Amino acid sequence: MSETIAVIPGDGIGREVVPAAVRVLDALDMGFSFAMGEAGDDTLADTGEALPDRTVELVENSDATLFGAAGETAADVILPLRAAVGSFANVRPARAYPGVDAVKPETDLVFVRENTEGVYSGIESEVAPGVTTLTRVVTEEASRRITEFGFDYAEERDEPVTVAHKANVMRTTDGQFVESVADVAEERGVEYDAALMDALAMQLITQPEEYGVIVCPNLAGDVLSDLAAGLVGGLGLLPSANIGPENALFEPVHGSAPDIAGEGVANPAATILSTAMMLEHLEYENAGSRVRAAVEKTLEEGPHTPDLGGSATTEDVTSAVIERL
Repeated sequence: MSETIAVIPGDGIGREVVPAAVRVLDALDMGFSFAMGEAGDDTLADTGEALPDRTVELVENSDATLFGAAGETAADVILPLRAAVGSFANVRPARAYPGVDAVKPETDLVFVRENTEGVYSGIESEVAPGVTTLTRVVTEEASRRITEFGFDYAEERDEPVTVAHKANVMRTTDGQFVESVADVAEERGVEYDAALMDALAMQLITQPEEYGVIVCPNLAGDVLSDLAAGLVGGLGLLPSANIGPENALFEPVHGSAPDIAGEGVANPAATILSTAMMLEHLEYENAGSRVRAAVEKTLEEGPHTPDLGGSATTEDVTSAVIERL
């Protein structure tokens, strides 16, 4: 029985790059079935809900999900979708490719980001007129879980681990995170480096080649991975995976890009690379490698979309990837 992939284009360029990625999957002829779901701004306007229950059920009952982007409703869409697959780890590779004008061509990083708590726990309130608060949640259980995942991920790829934190200021919450990391490392007998996230931001810009896998709390991972995108040529090149115990969701790091939506020039590379991650997660390693190699060759030789200095369309790049499979 073939796997079922939930496909949720969402808003903006998600409606262009997700179909492009599905075309690549179709070209592999692996017998996947695709179940279409709706979410985002347009869905809110049409149904009164940014994320209908039927879309959540679709995701929960599929083997994996490919998601594009959401606009103003992003927080109401992507956070519940990640929860629907039980995602505790967000994996974001940031790599410079031949043929792309990168600020730091030597960059080859992977961010392993805790995906369930921190400042994205959604606990905000207005305690008085003009006075608002946000509760940052950090637990030992979640901290240990992301650390174990990050160490496993780095061991498989023979990469060094750096742990990003801000425990010098957030002494209790990031203190809990740092203590949990140290406990796991001692139990497993592994080595790692720790760095304050602001100092690490500077080091990533000046010496990205010194780093491999970076394990971090939610907000730090979000900010640092976007910073790394600037080193490799932009958000149009960054895929990501949201990994749960038995399910997963894959999405490009870029947003809905309303300024170019509908023009047919969105770069599909990040979404197609996200499908490569999905294939590997589903244990189709060879197919994932083929897709990644086809994208890399296209980035090296062209055609390129305008964000990479070219004039190609989304269709041009997608067809070039398919030809190289």
